[in-house]
Amino acid sequence: MSPRELARALRLAEQGDWHGAHGIVQQDETDPVSCWIHAVLHRQEGDLGNARYWYARCGRALREDVAPPAELAEIRAALRD
Repeated sequence: MSPRELARALRLAEQGDWHGAHGIVQQDETDPVSCWIHAVLHRQEGDLGNARYWYARCGRALREDVAPPAELAEIRAALRD
């Protein structure tokens, strides 16, 4: 997935447009950042089982001590690197 598409999905997630962000990340189920955003979206939705699946896809674990908005900020920082 292109950095531009990832940034758009992230922006939509930060704005609370769950469906818009989800529609983008569903298009690439192999990109690690796409899977990470996908995981956070399912956390926001309250579907922790699905979130754990997407965290595993990107090699991460669900960290209950990190709120979704803070994690989206982490993803934004990772996209800048």
